[in-house]
Amino acid sequence: MPQTFNPPELYDPTAFGLSHATLDADSGLIFISGQVDWDQHHQVTHQDFIGQLQASLQNLKIVLNQAQAEVKDLLNLRIYVRGELEDHLADAAGILTEFLGSTRPALTGIGVQSLASKDLLVEIEAIARRQPA
Repeated sequence: MPQTFNPPELYDPTAFGLSHATLDADSGLIFISGQVDWDQHHQVTHQDFIGQLQASLQNLKIVLNQAQAEVKDLLNLRIYVRGELEDHLADAAGILTEFLGSTRPALTGIGVQSLASKDLLVEIEAIARRQPA
């Protein structure tokens, strides 16, 4: 059975039948559910794209840490943006470059019509590989 991760600092996703991340022990791959700007009560904490992107990345880092991985272990990111991706590309590029440092995972940006709540502007899904102990 895969190991799941649900950091106590983040909202409890089990009520929705999911976890923040799942580890496949055989491969060391960590599959991270879409991270958004939600506090522990499923409330958005920022109303703007930049704030939500930064909060989503911070939540991603929290999940990685609980799964005993780091930003450098990211293999793939999918960033879902409400509306046209092009409208946010310039803002996102600088924030992502700073967050990723020298790490260069495969990355896909997708413009979407809706996300988990009408107040959300961005969601980040990821795959990472846990380093062998």
